[in-house]
Amino acid sequence: MDKATQDWAWCVGEAELGAALPRRWAHSQGVAARAEEVGRFLGKEATLLAAAAILHDVGYAPRLAITGFHPLDGARFLRDEHGADKRLTRLVANHSFALLEAEERGLREELATEFPLLDDPLLVDALVYCDMTTTPDGDRTTARERVAEIVDRYGADSVVGRFIRRAASEIFSSVERIEASLAAQPR
Repeated sequence: MDKATQDWAWCVGEAELGAALPRRWAHSQGVAARAEEVGRFLGKEATLLAAAAILHDVGYAPRLAITGFHPLDGARFLRDEHGADKRLTRLVANHSFALLEAEERGLREELATEFPLLDDPLLVDALVYCDMTTTPDGDRTTARERVAEIVDRYGADSVVGRFIRRAASEIFSSVERIEASLAAQPR
C-alpha cells in the first residue's frame, strides 16, 4: 500500500464523517495519529495501518449505516463504492475485536464470510492499540479508561456494553503487546 492510498483514505474519511459526525471524525484523526507512532516498527505495513486507522469508523456515517453495525457497513462501503484493497477492508471490518460484537448482533457469519480476519496479528494488534488508546474526541487515553468510557456511554447491558466487556481482556492484551513493541524501539 502506498502514500496515495493513505491520502485517499483521509479524503474519504473526512468526506463521510467530517461534517456529519465531527466528534467521530476527531476520534478517527486521533486513531490515525497513534498509527503514525506505531508505524515506525511496521515497515511497509505502516501505510495500511494508517489508512485503516482513519477509516475504521467510516461505517458510522449516516448514509452508510445500513445494518447499524459500523465495521460491516464501513467495510462494505469501502469494497463496493471504492474497490478498496481487500486487506484494508478486512482490517476495517474486524477492528477492535468486531467479530465479538457481530456475534452479539447476529452478524458473525456475515462478517466472517465477507471479511475474514487478517492473518497478521501484529497489524491487527496495532489497529486495536490505536483505536482503544484514543478517546471519542481524539485524545490519548489508556485502554482501561477507554473500555470504561464505552461501557458508561452505551450502558453495560447494551449490545456494545456486552461486547466490550467480553472483548476487554483481549483488547488489553493487544494493547500490552504493542506497548511492549513501542518500548523496545530505539528513540
